[in-house]
Amino acid sequence: MWSGPRNLSTAMMYSFAGRGDCAVWDEPFYAAYLKATGIAHPMADQVISAGIADPARVANACLGAIPDGKPLFYQKHMTLHMIAGFDRSFMAGLTNVFLIRHPARVIASYSKKREAPTLADIGFVQQAELFDQVADRLGAAPLVVDSADIRATPRETLGRLCAALGIPFAEGMLRWPAGPKPYDGPWAPHWYNAVHASTGFDEPEGPLPTLPDAYRALSDRALSYYERLAALRL
Repeated sequence: MWSGPRNLSTAMMYSFAGRGDCAVWDEPFYAAYLKATGIAHPMADQVISAGIADPARVANACLGAIPDGKPLFYQKHMTLHMIAGFDRSFMAGLTNVFLIRHPARVIASYSKKREAPTLADIGFVQQAELFDQVADRLGAAPLVVDSADIRATPRETLGRLCAALGIPFAEGMLRWPAGPKPYDGPWAPHWYNAVHASTGFDEPEGPLPTLPDAYRALSDRALSYYERLAALRL
């Protein structure tokens, strides 16, 4: 599952973990991304020391044996982590789905956790690039699911996604226990406060947030990338 940050991505990871037949991996390339770029992120040192900083090793693990002998493996990938120089050929061995969210909502949420985000930080350009690469290889558009649809009709939207993936829908996808999870990344204390308080998908979102001028300009720059994928959503 390829998304940018603040995209319902952690809730979706919890949802798939709740199936019982699915192992999950929280942001496999985060440590490699931070090590390679030196970007100052909250808890960067802890992320690097706890993760796998060699992108080739991460890619091999993505294609390797599924943990705990599960039949399914949900990998929560951030599009911004796939920087130039990271070999993307491993993606051909995966089923790639793209999770999208309106940029105004992403920016409003992200800026509460890390100030002054850039276009590169929120992952829309990288998401479109990865989408195009997968589409070129498949000869057809890969699956796209919008977080707004999941929140509005979680059972129906997840049911469509499961059907498109060729797996059964499971009731356990709709609820999870509150609090931290053993499969959370080490960055969870900074980023996951809201999802740790949840026990399922939130209610549908209201009107788009009002952004300051600088953030509104950033949202406008990201909007076309979102809209192109949104036109293809389930």
